[in-house]
Amino acid sequence: MTQVVIGHLETLLADSYSLMAQTHLAHWNVEGPNFFGLHAAFEEQYQELFTAIDEIAERIRALGGYAPGGLAMLDTMSEIDGMERKLASNDYLAHLAKYHEILIASAVKGRDAAGDAGDSETEDLFIARLQVHEKTLWMLKSALS
Repeated sequence: MTQVVIGHLETLLADSYSLMAQTHLAHWNVEGPNFFGLHAAFEEQYQELFTAIDEIAERIRALGGYAPGGLAMLDTMSEIDGMERKLASNDYLAHLAKYHEILIASAVKGRDAAGDAGDSETEDLFIARLQVHEKTLWMLKSALS
């Protein structure tokens, strides 16, 4: 059962890394009248993801697994597609919202698997990630309104 939980953590790590990179891309390239607010918000989001990725990798190690790494490996493991460099600010928001929805769905599966395995600590990690991604999704969608 631990290997199943590690698999869900690996997916969460890969998707989080991809989302961090896409959010960083949006931070660098966003333009328009909302530039300052979006630039700052995207920076806060990718920095939070960077910290979370480390915690996820350390949990994989604590469970006896080995954390995946490297862009090529993580890209093959992630369900998150890349996005164009030059988009309208609303398109960055829409893409990032879609990516957070993917992470939420993945984290729900991981939370449930950890719960089924009786791994409360990993279940808590997934719950914490769900809270972050649900809040960020709400914020991104609110900015699109």
